[in-house]
Amino acid sequence: MKYTRNRKKFFFIPFGIAALLAIVSYVVMLLWNSLLPEIMNVKPISFWQATGIFILCKILFGFGKGSGGGPWARHRMAEKCRDMSPEERLEFKEKMKNKFCNWNKQEPNNS
Repeated sequence: MKYTRNRKKFFFIPFGIAALLAIVSYVVMLLWNSLLPEIMNVKPISFWQATGIFILCKILFGFGKGSGGGPWARHRMAEKCRDMSPEERLEFKEKMKNKFCNWNKQEPNNS
């Protein structure tokens, strides 16, 4: 019985995704057609063009949270650091400094 319930849930997932895509595309179309023709003198777009713009933006700019989060995710980093010993914190800070601060610097050539 439990198997059939899970199967029914998976059956409705594509419909939920399609409904979400339709709602977002409709909002993109409404915003485009209400703002951009007056601001930038462009033509209004159809629902399918708005869907294409949305999908293109998701492909170019990403589908989700990503790896780093943002300023709003600072509390998660604080939680991770809270459980570290002082030595682990220093080691972590050094790794982050090397990873992010020295990315553009080249190694000196010893030849």
